[in-house]
Amino acid sequence: MQNYKNHAQYYPLHHFVMAPLTLGLFIWSIVRLFSAFGTDEISIALFHFLIALILLILPLLARLYALKNQDRIIRMEMRQRYFELTGKPLRVLEEKLRLSQIIALRFASDEELMGLIDETISKDLRAKEIKMKIKNWQEDKRRV
Repeated sequence: MQNYKNHAQYYPLHHFVMAPLTLGLFIWSIVRLFSAFGTDEISIALFHFLIALILLILPLLARLYALKNQDRIIRMEMRQRYFELTGKPLRVLEEKLRLSQIIALRFASDEELMGLIDETISKDLRAKEIKMKIKNWQEDKRRV
């Protein structure tokens, strides 16, 4: 059962393989670049540095694109869910909510969602506070 304490997820291939390897390669390329200054190896070291920089940025960009897409989907899911529960559009309240709050609210059950939305707006709760207040947690194991 997912809850506040265990909802954060790590993806081993990304977090424990790809990120450390690309970071290690990047650091190695910087060391190599500095040690190559003033030698004939500078052009090769600079080339390795640029390749390592590109390889460091690529997984970060891929993750950023996925998260931004998921944020848009979550916003649409919450609009639909709010409409199904109230018959009213969420857009009126969206101006009073940050995206992080909307994302946190999606874990709340239908029974507690309206109260949490009102409390979030009136007290300007942070995402962490919202998640900690949820009693009946709705799982989401598909978030990247």
